[in-house]
Amino acid sequence: MSGNWALAEGAVQAGCDAYFGYPITPQNEVTEYMARRMPEAGRVFLQSESELAAISMLMGGAATGKRVMTSSSSPGISLMQEGISYMCGCELPCVIANVVRGGPGLGNIGPSQADYFQAVKGGGHGDYHLCVLAPASVQETFDFVFLAFDIAFEYRNPVLILSDGLTGQMMEPLAIRPPEHLLRARETPEPSTWALDGADGRQARHIKSLYLGDGVLEAHNRKLQRNYARMAAAEVRCETYRAGDADFLFVAYGICSRVCREAVDRLRREGMPVGLFRPITLWPYPAAALRAAAASVRTVMAVELSCGQMVEDVRLAIEGHCPVEFYGRPGGELMTVEEVLAAARTAFAAPLRAAS
Repeated sequence: MSGNWALAEGAVQAGCDAYFGYPITPQNEVTEYMARRMPEAGRVFLQSESELAAISMLMGGAATGKRVMTSSSSPGISLMQEGISYMCGCELPCVIANVVRGGPGLGNIGPSQADYFQAVKGGGHGDYHLCVLAPASVQETFDFVFLAFDIAFEYRNPVLILSDGLTGQMMEPLAIRPPEHLLRARETPEPSTWALDGADGRQARHIKSLYLGDGVLEAHNRKLQRNYARMAAAEVRCETYRAGDADFLFVAYGICSRVCREAVDRLRREGMPVGLFRPITLWPYPAAALRAAAASVRTVMAVELSCGQMVEDVRLAIEGHCPVEFYGRPGGELMTVEEVLAAARTAFAAPLRAAS
């Protein structure tokens, strides 16, 4: 399957009750696939009249306790930011997928990672966070939808799957099965305890993000921050590759991590002790794990499809322990393995020259 179809089938398999979306390249295959599969499964599919309408429909569906999802690509996600902030303020679970394309502006439909700041720093207003999952394969794109719904309902918070134009379009073998290796027993609050499902015979419930009384908004925000702290303690995910004895460490996520993995193997064959650290959750960012992985390396290099965004979190995590280099290409074109090799060889040689 393609990554976009895997994302859509993953949502169906994970029990998505309703999908609301508006077409935009390079994620149109998600909407196309859901238009067929959701009615087949007896679920709701609705093509909205805009991205603003889609996120508003998502909010309405989530408020009733249903599993709801939308997907879009960079400019469309920008239009959804106000609604995403509202959903965080209202403590509503949902899954949002961004198949990132080149920007800024309309840019192009090529792959990019330049929406990192928007995803992890809060693209809308207010003190809020999304849990952000970054798949690096078609299989993970499928698997992470299960995980995203799982996390969303435990913490009553939106979860963002940050894909890209290449991961969405490429085709790979896919095992369609629930990813038990990702899921764990969770104390998920039952929607029946908070959802708006009719108040006949019980006290009315309210879901809102407007708090006007003295100190009421501050108390609500402190409650949200406690929830984010709980998420940050339990949901950090990352992986390393040949990093145990590394003297030089790539840090890359998503499609770039696959380029760097090949670069690691080639440089190892040349005798360079190189490894890879791959963040899987971009928020919460695996800062402590990265700091530990880089404890004995001389140089770290962040590799991104942007002009330099995640590299800021890498530098914060490293805390000056060693130099942090950056190699990136502006969105729309994937770097080659050869380009990464050349950048790594130059950066790897720099400390040696300085020492001599």
